[in-house]
Amino acid sequence: MVMRIHNPEPNPGLGMANFRKISLNGFGDGYNAYAYSMVWFKNHLYVGTGRANLALLRHAMPSVKMETWPVDCPYPVFSPEFEQTCARGEIWRYEPISEVWERVYQSPIVRGRDGSEFARDLGYRSMVVFQGKSDLEPVIYVATWSRSKGWGPLILRSEDGKHFEPVSRPGLSGYPITAIRLLVPYKGKLYTAPTGASGGKVNDAGVAIIYETDDPAKGEWRAINEPGFGDPSNVTIYELAGFGDYLYSGSGTLEGFQVWRTRAEGKPPYHWTRLIRGGAGRGSINQGVISMLPFKGALYIGGGIQNGGYDNRYKVGPAASEILRIHPDGSWEIVVGNARDGKQPLSGLNAGFNNYFCGYLWRMGIHQGWLYAGTLDWSVILSFNRPEIKKTRGSRILSAVGVNNLVDSRGGAEIWRTFDGENWLPVTRTGFDNRYNFGIRNIVSTPHGVFIGTANPFGPRVGQWHEGEWSYVDNPQGGLEIWQGT
Repeated sequence: MVMRIHNPEPNPGLGMANFRKISLNGFGDGYNAYAYSMVWFKNHLYVGTGRANLALLRHAMPSVKMETWPVDCPYPVFSPEFEQTCARGEIWRYEPISEVWERVYQSPIVRGRDGSEFARDLGYRSMVVFQGKSDLEPVIYVATWSRSKGWGPLILRSEDGKHFEPVSRPGLSGYPITAIRLLVPYKGKLYTAPTGASGGKVNDAGVAIIYETDDPAKGEWRAINEPGFGDPSNVTIYELAGFGDYLYSGSGTLEGFQVWRTRAEGKPPYHWTRLIRGGAGRGSINQGVISMLPFKGALYIGGGIQNGGYDNRYKVGPAASEILRIHPDGSWEIVVGNARDGKQPLSGLNAGFNNYFCGYLWRMGIHQGWLYAGTLDWSVILSFNRPEIKKTRGSRILSAVGVNNLVDSRGGAEIWRTFDGENWLPVTRTGFDNRYNFGIRNIVSTPHGVFIGTANPFGPRVGQWHEGEWSYVDNPQGGLEIWQGT
């Protein structure tokens, strides 16, 4: 008799009907624009926010032209009103049993190099639970987004989830950086890399360098690679991930992203091997590795172009983003993307899950055996370029369906899920039915389900075209949202 072994059927996973919104938009404050970071710690969900992102973009990049600016900016950046009301990054926590939110931290106001006073932290772009040598138990570490007039980003530490104290020197090193996007544990150490620099370069540090420490509470970090891996075209590190025996790095370059890996053993700087260059054969429109996550024996990487899918500074894009996966032997495949060099997308889906407006594969998460991938969809920006639509590569789409119909029916970020990495199902294609949820910023699995945090900078007041003119109106759908899936 032949015995057959049957693989268990996957659990059904989560669809749109399994999710509910558990927070007021922006926790009741539309200036809370991005759910930048999220962790589960001591039976609470923690969320670090980014504040007033579109107001800051207008200040940092005045060359970005639109028919009207998407949000009302009543106060100039660095004015006392802006700093107190709009700019102070926040950390919130949620207790699922009582369903209560509590703000546990708000950026202090500090004095800068020029003597002016402003919010020290615009937001908290990364948050992780980690136990270093000096930690008696796992604690929260948080990376901050600093100001152009400030002293550089910091690493904060909290033992109880209520009190957060700096445990690093500003900027970690001598580089003039303003933001740290990632904190990644691997082999008993914590890894990070600078992401932003002064001059409005939120996602361009100007140097690709990685730091490690086994004792972040002491604030001592050391570089573990030659700047840029010896290639000056590598201008930043967006993502790091531990997978098997290696630490992987995904960089951003104008020639297309690169992926490197190291065993992270011995004395730094470590030996690194490059696996992918030139955006995996797609060039500059695979500008950066935006997300990385190991899943069922492979490392999945999501790409994108900075600033939401169109790099205005360097004139790259727009183009839809891809998902690739790397195997332990270093070989790679296209999962979602455009066929090239004899490689076909394993999913049968072209770049952006067949959505031209997918600027990032921004965040991935695993929950109950399913991989969830969230995008950034910039189609809502078209709403602020009326009444005349500029000619773009997407003009054929706009001519066929019209801006109103497109944004009404398809505006908002997408979430897709897969059990095997190749067959994908949509969870939402409309930002949880909110066009202003243009990005999925975090996906965190917990004992109480999966929590998803959005990027939604279209508050508190948003531009509206009505009866032949623009005006600003209150936007109850503006500000980040948190959704719980069970």
